[in-house]
Amino acid sequence: MQVIIVGGGKTGAHLASRLTDDGIAVTVIEQRAEVVERVRQICPNASVIEGSGSDPEVLERAGVRIADAVAAVTGLDETNLVTSMLAKMEYAVPRVVARVNNPANAWMFTAVNGVDVGVNQAEITARFVIEGMDVHDMYTLMKLGRDEHSIVQVAVGAHARVAGLALKDIPFPAETIVTAVEHEGNLIVPNGDTVLESGDEAIIFTSEEGRDEIRRLFS
Repeated sequence: MQVIIVGGGKTGAHLASRLTDDGIAVTVIEQRAEVVERVRQICPNASVIEGSGSDPEVLERAGVRIADAVAAVTGLDETNLVTSMLAKMEYAVPRVVARVNNPANAWMFTAVNGVDVGVNQAEITARFVIEGMDVHDMYTLMKLGRDEHSIVQVAVGAHARVAGLALKDIPFPAETIVTAVEHEGNLIVPNGDTVLESGDEAIIFTSEEGRDEIRRLFS
């Protein structure tokens, strides 16, 4: 897998370190010479190019034509947006993730502008605060596409309808997939025979329409 990270600040350097530790080939693009040297020291297994991720020539040098994913995580929304548009529309990169610095700009970070996932830290924090108070231990981990689908984490309540049932016997809403279950501290990849118990936590992909039904099933 080939990943290009645009922006070598704290977020970009940490992401590069995580990915290279997992054996993923990473190229970091960073404009500031002093930051380039720091990233090279922090992530010796990553390739680091000095330049702008919004420059097609720099993206070409980084291998954008064969990249599986581009993550635009600079501190400038305009750079992240232009990079995303180039990656998706000019080079057809399969996966484009962009950091949103100013929440007022979040509306631009959509599939129309080449962004598969816009990471808006302010919105994520707000969701955790609000959902933690209101929705019975159900948290949104990620919004996908045009906010039509989500990955959520939900706990099985003591009196939940799903407690004691195998996944194949639970009337999940359409477009819903249980991708992981944490049971007594162990994370497992479930199948239809996996039984949910009170206190378990499930990671679920679902549509916006399915969220309310999942909440009712698990609370």
